[in-house]
Amino acid sequence: MNGLVRPSRGRVLAGVCAALGRRFGLSATVVRLLFVLSCLLPGPQVLVYLALWVLVPAEGSRRALR
Repeated sequence: MNGLVRPSRGRVLAGVCAALGRRFGLSATVVRLLFVLSCLLPGPQVLVYLALWVLVPAEGSRRALR
């Protein structure tokens, strides 16, 4: 299993959806669409996105190489 890493290519904003798509074998576009649709429901979706942006290392960073 590969770890969760934000890619350097294919990003739109922070690369969180691209990372989730790569990790689970989905298209980044599908993950982005699911995220936008989930924002129509009540919940902390934006906060989770921001937390993943901070916690998931970028590809090529020192944290990602461990």
